[in-house]
Amino acid sequence: MKLPRDLGGADLAKALGRIGYIASRQTGSHIRLTHPGPPQHHVTIPAHSPLKLGTLAGILAEVAGHQGLSREQLLQRLFQT
Repeated sequence: MKLPRDLGGADLAKALGRIGYIASRQTGSHIRLTHPGPPQHHVTIPAHSPLKLGTLAGILAEVAGHQGLSREQLLQRLFQT
């Protein structure tokens, strides 16, 4: 599955909410999400629209690593209905 090209930060935060991430705070244009764990995990997402592909790929790689999934598996969980 290809990375979505038009995904904004708020949309990504909402999608990550489906796998247990909760918005813990927002400072300016950055949203910090927390997964309660164990172990607890934090990820910061810029609330820009659209996200740059490198930024999106980095965030997804970090989340996939924490969840013990491949990037492909994570994309299917986040964006398949």
